Amino acid sequence: MGIKENLDMVRKNIETACAACGRGTDEVKLIAVSKTKPLPLLEEAYANGCRDFGENKVQELVDKYEAMPKDIRWHMIGHLQRNKVKYIVDKVFLIHSVDSLRLAQEIEKEAAKRGVCVNILVEVNVAEEESKFGTASDEAVSLVEEIAKLPHVRVRGLMTIAPYVKDAEENRRYFAKLKQIYVDIIHKNIDNVFMEELSMGMTGDYEVAITEGATYIRVGTGIFGEREYAVI
Repeated sequence: MGIKENLDMVRKNIETACAACGRGTDEVKLIAVSKTKPLPLLEEAYANGCRDFGENKVQELVDKYEAMPKDIRWHMIGHLQRNKVKYIVDKVFLIHSVDSLRLAQEIEKEAAKRGVCVNILVEVNVAEEESKFGTASDEAVSLVEEIAKLPHVRVRGLMTIAPYVKDAEENRRYFAKLKQIYVDIIHKNIDNVFMEELSMGMTGDYEVAITEGATYIRVGTGIFGEREYAVI
C-alpha cells in the first residue's frame, strides 16, 4: 500500500478507537514520524493532509524544515542533546523529549536569546526500561515544578515511549500510569504549566493509547512502511 492508503487506514483506526472510548477525533493529533525518510515521502504525506511531522535527529529536522512548507508543525521526538538545542528552538512546534532540568535550562537559555517561548513535554520512562530516556515516574511531578520556573519554557504535557510488544494491550498499564501522573499534575495547578497534551502510542499500540487519553500519537511505519531509506 502507498502512503495515501496507509494514512486512510490510520485515520480510520483513530476514528474507531475514539468511538470506542467516547472521544472526538479532533482530540487526537497524528504525528507522521518521518525520521530517516526522504523528502519525496514527506511531500506525499503532506499532500495527503499531514501537517505534524516528528524527527529524532536535530540535523535532519533542520534540513527538512528548510526544504518543506512552512505551515508544518515540527516535533522533536528523539533524545535531545544540550549542545544541539540552539539549532531548533526557533523551528520546533513542540519538543517531546525533555527529561532533565539541565536540558530545560539549556532550552530556556537559547529561547531567551531568540526571544521565543518553547513548548515542551516532559518525557517519563514509565516502563523503567534501562535502554530508554525519560525521568522516573516518581520524579516527574518535581521535574515539572522546577521547569515551570523557567519563563521561556512552557510545559504542555507529558510523553512516554512504551516498550515494543507484540500485544498492544500489554502497554495499556503504562499509558494509564502516564495519564494518572498527568492528572496529578493538573490538580496541583502549577503556574506556567499547561497540561494539555499526552504524547503516547506508536504504530503498534496507538489505538490502545487513544483509549487511555493520548492527544498525540506518533506513527512512522504505519504511514511510511517498514523500509528504511537514505535521507535525501
